[in-house]
Amino acid sequence: MSTETDILIIGAGPGGYRAAELAARHGLKTVLVERDEVGGTCLNRGCIPTKTYVHSATFPEAFRRQQQVVQQLRQGVETLLSHPNITLLRGEARFLDAHTVSVGGAPIAARNIIVATGSEAKLLPLPDISDPRVMTSTQLLQLSTLPKKLCIIGAGVIGMEFASVFQRFGSKVTVIEYLKECLPMLDSDIAKRLRKLLEKRGITFRMKTAVQSLADIDADVILMATGRKPNVSDDFSLAGFDYDERTGIKVDDHYETTVKGIYAIGDVNGRAMLAHAAEYQAKVVVEQLAASAAVAPHSAPERAKGATPVPAAIFTEPEAACVGPSEDQLKADGTAYECRKAFYRANGKALAMDKTEGMLKLLSEPGAGRILGCHAFGAHSADMVQEVSCLMQLGATVEQLRWMIHIHPTLSEILLTAAEG
Repeated sequence: MSTETDILIIGAGPGGYRAAELAARHGLKTVLVERDEVGGTCLNRGCIPTKTYVHSATFPEAFRRQQQVVQQLRQGVETLLSHPNITLLRGEARFLDAHTVSVGGAPIAARNIIVATGSEAKLLPLPDISDPRVMTSTQLLQLSTLPKKLCIIGAGVIGMEFASVFQRFGSKVTVIEYLKECLPMLDSDIAKRLRKLLEKRGITFRMKTAVQSLADIDADVILMATGRKPNVSDDFSLAGFDYDERTGIKVDDHYETTVKGIYAIGDVNGRAMLAHAAEYQAKVVVEQLAASAAVAPHSAPERAKGATPVPAAIFTEPEAACVGPSEDQLKADGTAYECRKAFYRANGKALAMDKTEGMLKLLSEPGAGRILGCHAFGAHSADMVQEVSCLMQLGATVEQLRWMIHIHPTLSEILLTAAEG
C-alpha cells in the first residue's frame, strides 16, 4: 500500500527545494526526494563554490572557503526544508506509473509530481577520455593542489570562469574551443573583447580547434567543459511523458509534461540551464497548483505577456552578462533594431575603481523603442543587465530609460549613457 501526498518533487536542487518551500507555505503536503546532498549542482558543485574561487585571493584560501560556504548554505537549505508540510526522503526515486514513485522500495502516490533532476557534465566521445588527467568541474573543485598547467576544453560559461580563476591563482591555462568565438550566448563583439582581455592576462586560446585525442595535450589537468546534459532516467518511460536524452523532458509554457499532473522544471527540461530559471519555473508551477487546489490566497499568478526574459552572467574577471537576443541574432533573424554602446572608460565610478575595461550594448526597437536586450562585460555588468531584464519584463522603452534618474557616481550610469547615445 502506498502513501499519498499532494506534491512529490524529485530532486532537491534550486528548483526542487524552492518548489517544496513554496508548496509547504501554501499548505500543500509535500514529499521531496533527493539521492545526494540538498542544494543540487549549483550549491554543492557549481555556481556557489565557483564564485568563492572568484572572490578568493589565493588557491588555498579558495579551497578552504568554498567548503565552508557550501556547508553553511547547505545547512540553510536543510533548515528551510524542516517545515512540517515537507517530508525529505533520501534515496533514488523511480517512476512506477504516472502518479506513483518508488523510493527505497516504498511506493508513494502523488496527485502532482515535479521532476527536478537537474543535469550532468557532458563529455566528448574521445577514444582516450579515460585519461586520468581528465576532470569535470566537480572533480576540479575537489582538487586541493593547484595544477601548474590546466587545459580547458570548451569556452562556454564553465570553461571561461575556470580559465579566469585558475590563471589568476597562477596556473598556466590553455583553452581549446571548436567554435570561432567563446561564450556563444554573448554578443560576438562583447565576447571577442573579453577574450582578448583575458589573452593579455596570459590565457592561451586555441579557437576553431577540434580535439581528436588527449595524448598531445600538455597539461597536468584537462577540464572537460563541453556543456551539460539533462539528467533523464529510463523509468521516465513508465510515467508516459515525452523526453529525449539530449534535450530533456518536453514541457509546455506552464512546465507541464505531456502527461497531466507531471511537471518538469530546471535543467532537466533543457529550456534554460540556470539556477534562477529553475527557481522561477518552480514558482510558476507551485502557484498554479496552489490556486487550483484552492489553498492559495489568490488566483493563478499574473505573468508577463510573451516570453519572460532570462538574464545570465559569466563570472570571469571582469564579468560578463546578457539578457535577450544579441546583435548577431537580431541580424540573423532580420529584426529591425538599434544598437547603443557605452564604455566603462568614460564612467566616473569605473575610473575611481580602476575598472575601466568594459563595454555595454543596449539593443532596442528603432526610434528609442522597446528594449530588446543588453549584452555587456566589465565590473558589475550583471547588475546592469539585471536592471535591463526588469525593464524588459515591464515592456519599457529606451526613451523611458533615458528619463530614469540613476545615482551618481555609479556604474549603472553606463546604462543611462547608452540610452542617451
